[in-house]
Amino acid sequence: MKQKKKMTSTGFLLLITIVLFFVMYAAGMVIFADKGFAKPQMFLNLFVSNAGLLVISCGLTIVMITGGIDISVGSVTALVCMVMADLMENKGVSAYVAVLAALLIGLAFGIVQGFLVTYMGIQPFIVTLAGMFFGRGMTAIISTDMISIKNELFLKWANYRFYMPFGSTNKKGKFIPAYIPPTVVIAIVVVLIIAILLKYFKFGRKLYAIGGNRQSALMMGLDVKKTMFRAYVLDGFLAGLGGFLFCLNSCAGFVEQAKGLEMDAISSAVIGGTLLSGGVGTPIGSMFGVLIKGTISSLITAQGTLSSWWVRIVLSALLCFFIVIQSVLASAKKKKS
Repeated sequence: MKQKKKMTSTGFLLLITIVLFFVMYAAGMVIFADKGFAKPQMFLNLFVSNAGLLVISCGLTIVMITGGIDISVGSVTALVCMVMADLMENKGVSAYVAVLAALLIGLAFGIVQGFLVTYMGIQPFIVTLAGMFFGRGMTAIISTDMISIKNELFLKWANYRFYMPFGSTNKKGKFIPAYIPPTVVIAIVVVLIIAILLKYFKFGRKLYAIGGNRQSALMMGLDVKKTMFRAYVLDGFLAGLGGFLFCLNSCAGFVEQAKGLEMDAISSAVIGGTLLSGGVGTPIGSMFGVLIKGTISSLITAQGTLSSWWVRIVLSALLCFFIVIQSVLASAKKKKS
């Protein structure tokens, strides 16, 4: 019976997020139609610009479902980009080896932080805060200057396009097909895999059980520490993969890169219906949270006169709004039980 209530709450939060996204985007199509907001490519650009964030948000969703947190993902992304740029441009390493290094960096962060949180019993915020400082510091040690990636194979990956059968016409009447790069394909595949993993596999059910009530999960015979450790390892791996996708968009590495990305990922997960207290959340919801963030950014850019900081202001307002909704739902649930 409790599981049924939890699914209802999840569905309600997800519905609010999806409706909010479509309302915001529809408003943009009406208000900024003259600036190309109604073109198919503008919609696809939400995925193009946020492919890395999509993958990283999935990792945060997994950890947050257990009641944990990871604020190191922005620094991990910056470190991954810097290491990849340094390896390819200064060390002459191939793009394939650089990608492997990126994934291993994320995996290493996940293993170390997961071990400290689960087996050493240190608070996730403290552990990942240390990881954030370490990642950003290591990025600066490698280089304080921006390193642009000129590796031919890497640039080929970055510039590759999958053209769609639909698109728009320019002022001369020429048809221009819409497109997505490989980063979007990878990000969507990751979202679907994580969604299936959480819904249909034992690992996913264990995560929800631990986040819902850790003591009950222990009494049910679940290996809480092992499951949480695996959650952090998967989160780290996705941070490394997300960093690689982020690097494909920027084709450079620099110290200030991806600054604040961890807050974007956390806010996207919360707006997508993931409870900060754990036990509730879906990667599909987090995806729509990312799309809402991208829509806000696009609306402010199309408006033209507002500062880019308004993206953060609106996101913080939405974050507070969804936290209040979560609190109301949690209180209603307690009264019923």
